[in-house]
Amino acid sequence: MSTLHVLSHSPFTDNRLTSCLRLLGAQDALLLSGDAVYALQPGTAPFGELQARHATLRLFVLEEDIQARGLQLPEWIKSLDYPAFVELSIHYDKVNSWL
Repeated sequence: MSTLHVLSHSPFTDNRLTSCLRLLGAQDALLLSGDAVYALQPGTAPFGELQARHATLRLFVLEEDIQARGLQLPEWIKSLDYPAFVELSIHYDKVNSWL
């Protein structure tokens, strides 16, 4: 069963990102939104975790949140607008929001 995992909390305030990465299955994907996009700051531990897995990780980010925080998007990550996020969510059996 495939799951789209949605993270919205900063990776610098708790360990949700690390826990999520540990649980990701081969058919799963991860969407970063809100303050979770701070994980994409180069040179940080969260960025290193994501970059180390980029060859096998299906990673998406909400375009609006990247732009609002003035971050650059690495080439290996796909940005989505809200309609594309809705479209993506129907391709997975479950959507798990890490509250």
